[in-house]
Amino acid sequence: MAITAAMVKELREMTGAGMMDCKKALGETDGNIEKAVELLRKSGAAKAVKKASRIAAEGICRIASDGNKAVVCEVNSETDFVAKNEVFQEFVQTVADKALASGLQGGKNGEDVEALLGKDGLNDLVVEKTAQIGEKLSVRRFVRVESDCIATYIHGGGRIGVVVAGVGASDDAAKEALNNIAMQVAAMNPQYVSRDAIPADEVAKLREITIDSALNDPASLPKPILTKLIDRCVNEKLWSDEDIAIYEEKKSNMNFLFNFLSDAAPAKLAELAMEGKEGYLNDKIFSGLVEGRVSKNIKDISLMDQVYVKAEDGKQTVGKYLESVNKELKIASFVRFEVGEGMQKKEEDFAAEVAAQLG
Repeated sequence: MAITAAMVKELREMTGAGMMDCKKALGETDGNIEKAVELLRKSGAAKAVKKASRIAAEGICRIASDGNKAVVCEVNSETDFVAKNEVFQEFVQTVADKALASGLQGGKNGEDVEALLGKDGLNDLVVEKTAQIGEKLSVRRFVRVESDCIATYIHGGGRIGVVVAGVGASDDAAKEALNNIAMQVAAMNPQYVSRDAIPADEVAKLREITIDSALNDPASLPKPILTKLIDRCVNEKLWSDEDIAIYEEKKSNMNFLFNFLSDAAPAKLAELAMEGKEGYLNDKIFSGLVEGRVSKNIKDISLMDQVYVKAEDGKQTVGKYLESVNKELKIASFVRFEVGEGMQKKEEDFAAEVAAQLG
């Protein structure tokens, strides 16, 4: 049977497959449209299997919402070029819509993804779009949020997706405040709603890291501690003669001392500081330095403690901003997805790739 351009066009519109793939499928099925569709789907499944081991760490986030519930999802592709493709973007929105309709809760680590793929033909759709687009596509994760009031925000064309859940108020002022908070979450990437939500073991780990980083950075140590460490290096000749001479010359102005010392000098100070770690933990000055740095780090990861990005005075915290809108309005939770976070990305070397093809 002769394969006409009209037949190829019809099959392309039905499947989204490439022109040559459609023409080949029609030729193999003697012009039978239904059999050609089935053949293309099988071919797409085979291609999807072949692509399964490839790295897909680009993509976009999309959000679906309905009243007081919303879903944010991340779907990955292999390249950011495909992430800008309209067909891919429509596909990701379909995934978000299906996730919202599914009733599944999902999770930041990919919980319920397999269950979602098994619903409403979504897995077949992934296979179909993989064949059509020509890259590995992966539904990575989604999270469903329900609350009194919901705000959503997509940043950077889909690089970041945020959902914020508020309780205690749902009027227009509350909705506007939550929209502002959603932008805050996108920009400042807090990890917890408040400091009370931070697990005790994480605070302990943060304190331990802060202690070690302070001791390994002698220039930042309190002056009394630093002076004692330097005196020991000088008196016990733990530094080179050249470093000792530099210190004697510069000690009247310690602010720039470390610009002139060899790399070995601060390394020796750090070594001595770590050796005396247990003693420094009982030093009030050092403990004050550590607690100050821990508090600053907690402010960075706690949404309520962060400085509100729109604060006119540059000091107002998010918590104080919410209070100014409505004292009953609270943030119950938030979800922030950033495409590819925590994933290994393929390192592209286009020059080498072109050279290999030419070779």
